[in-house]
Amino acid sequence: MKIRKAVLPAAGLGTRFLPATKAQPKEMLPLVDKPLIQYVVEEAVEAGIQDVILVTGRGKSAIEDHFDVSFELERFLEEKGKKEELAIVKAISDLVNVAYVRQKEALGLGHAVAVAESLVGDEPFAVLLGDDLVKSDVPCIRQMIEVYDRVRAPVLAVMRVPSDEISSYGVIAAESAPGGDKRLHRVTRLVEKPQKADAPSDLAIIGRYILTPAIFNHVRATERDPRGEIQLTNALQSLLSESEVYGFEFEGVRHDCGNKLGFLMATVEYALDRPDLGGPFRRYLRTISLGDREE
Repeated sequence: MKIRKAVLPAAGLGTRFLPATKAQPKEMLPLVDKPLIQYVVEEAVEAGIQDVILVTGRGKSAIEDHFDVSFELERFLEEKGKKEELAIVKAISDLVNVAYVRQKEALGLGHAVAVAESLVGDEPFAVLLGDDLVKSDVPCIRQMIEVYDRVRAPVLAVMRVPSDEISSYGVIAAESAPGGDKRLHRVTRLVEKPQKADAPSDLAIIGRYILTPAIFNHVRATERDPRGEIQLTNALQSLLSESEVYGFEFEGVRHDCGNKLGFLMATVEYALDRPDLGGPFRRYLRTISLGDREE
């Protein structure tokens, strides 16, 4: 079956960005002039996804409003003759079919994926995390769908990270996959947020997955971790008992927008790539003197 659906977990509280996220979802923080969640939805659309399932929670109505039709705003822009802005607004609500499901408790990524089960149904699906952005010529999830079409098994986006950062990720142990693709690894074990000395490799999982519906049974059987959360990494470890799982080193640059420094770095990179802003912004950056600023 083709990958037609994508699940986007967006129920987290975004505490790393307080106070900005006290009254607005983290996923709606603007990167230049577009909210984070829209970049991720656009990646899914460019990869051929037809249906996006947004897993939301309390206080996330701004996300639903963003992808809905805004009659009042459209009428205002039309009356003012703001044709360019009107086209931008209309394009957002026409992007893709969007459905919403509530995660009533913040019980981890595994649980967030599981609450979308009834909307996913009995077919393979993509998972994209809203605070991970990947700049690439071919959308990251499109690359992974192409791998899935070859291996017909779950595919995890992985990247090599420094040892002092490894404890922030789910990490895979892997062996070479058949076929000679050096970027593709057959997973033999998964560990959630290991200490540096216990990490099975430097291949860390980032926020892109292609999963099969078999994952739902394994999430249900996964116990909560010491923080009370159901980790998707642990459910994937259980899935290895019945299915192959692959790690794929994607082509592109990943920006971790789940922390302030990563968000700032992504803002600079995306602004520099904008035809309307890149030139003036680049000239401005050249005027900044860092000599009198402490590291």
